[in-house]
Amino acid sequence: MFCLVDCNSFYASCEQVFRPDLRNKPVIVLSNNDCFIVARSAQAKAMGIGDLQSMFDIKDWLKQQDIAIFSSNYPLYGDLSARVMTTLQLFSSHVEIYSIDEMFLYLQDIKNRSLNDYGRQIKQTVYQHTALPVGVGIAPTKTLAKLASRAAKDIPKCQGVCVLDNALKWDWMKKRTPVNKIWGISTHFAARLAELNIDTALELSRADPKYIRRYFNVCVERIIEELNGRACLSLEEIPSKKKQIYCTRSFANKTTQLQVILDAVSLYVARACEKLRAQQSLSSSLQVLLYTASDESLYHNRHQVIQLPYPTDDTRLISSIARRIIKQLFKPGIFYIKAGVGLLDLSSRKHRQLDLFHRGQSAKTDKLMAAIDKINRRHGKNSIYIAAEGVHQKWAMRQAYRSPSYTSQWDELPEIKC
Repeated sequence: MFCLVDCNSFYASCEQVFRPDLRNKPVIVLSNNDCFIVARSAQAKAMGIGDLQSMFDIKDWLKQQDIAIFSSNYPLYGDLSARVMTTLQLFSSHVEIYSIDEMFLYLQDIKNRSLNDYGRQIKQTVYQHTALPVGVGIAPTKTLAKLASRAAKDIPKCQGVCVLDNALKWDWMKKRTPVNKIWGISTHFAARLAELNIDTALELSRADPKYIRRYFNVCVERIIEELNGRACLSLEEIPSKKKQIYCTRSFANKTTQLQVILDAVSLYVARACEKLRAQQSLSSSLQVLLYTASDESLYHNRHQVIQLPYPTDDTRLISSIARRIIKQLFKPGIFYIKAGVGLLDLSSRKHRQLDLFHRGQSAKTDKLMAAIDKINRRHGKNSIYIAAEGVHQKWAMRQAYRSPSYTSQWDELPEIKC
């Protein structure tokens, strides 16, 4: 059996962990630069607050309703996510971290135990260790486990745990699941399935897999098999390496200053290169993107892709090339709102191949990059960085409602008052 554990309203729940006074109260979390609502507690959803609703449109109303507002605090969310995943590894040695708030477990050797009781034990243990509420879905395939997890959250009678262990339960759930809510079915695919009079998961499960494969692809065929209890998707216990790495951010305010954009792009390169080194890869191409504000009369989004001199993960080299490209894309007098970089044509560091003249990244550079990463892991991000990133980051994101770094900064640890 597969078990999917999904944290409820994850970002909002994280903000409630160290604020007991906010539990069972409406809480919302905002996107980068405090623009849109990206997470809502159950109480906030009940008040009619929509997903991705503009903060600007309802800011005054939110304050009138005494709704707790938070800026995104990614270090806190990442740390609490890691604690959830560590706790879940107590229940299975075969795990797949699917996202920051979801994890698949492969359940073995529990034949003499009730699956419902086991699911409740998982739910209670996670809450005991992290104070985060989760939903638990258990089924014989990953796709059915996704449906079970959805039922665990949406059906009060389940009390956070749903087990789909026989065909009658599968059919009951599939009959009530629109086809566009099935894991792996996009909006485009759902529209095409509707043309075939397939509107629910049950109708899709009864379709001819071979015919559907010809009309769509092998992935949809596998979904049909999974919906009928035949496992086609195994756990990905070792995360696959990314084929491209992008880092794009909006500025806190529109800017016409070239230096501000150069500093921001240098930081984005540093973040992307850090991820590149973490997966032991090298990049052979670089894409640089620059966006104007949407209200500009000369509105334009510009980008350029350039071949790097050799496969590399050197932040200094990639940053210098990115800055040169930005100077080519930049036009004076225009307001810019966003920039980004993308590392493309990734290859494994282990199998890198030099050219005829042995051009490539030096061992000295390898040691320097490794030292930078080690220092930043030990002492925190940006403990050491290249000077091109700038000292005063005027472009940094707006985070007017940011909560303290309860788990990662000594001076922001929660205080207990007697």
